[in-house]
Amino acid sequence: MADRPNTRDVFKRDDGWAVTKPGAERASAVLPTQAEAVARAKEILANDGGGELRVRGKNGQVREQNTVPPGSDPKKSKG
Repeated sequence: MADRPNTRDVFKRDDGWAVTKPGAERASAVLPTQAEAVARAKEILANDGGGELRVRGKNGQVREQNTVPPGSDPKKSKG
């Protein structure tokens, strides 16, 4: 699994906007708005060392993709 990039998908479901990890059986989160789902996906990715966020349209095609950097900088430097 170390060779696979860390990825989360955001897409519309009947019960809201889902955040999923490819290959997972369940959604990491289901939120009422796309903006909330994208924000949560970014949090998850940042906390997990960064990765790719893909927002999918109703047809399932990726319509937006962003790289999320790691959330915590392990190097404690000034400035």
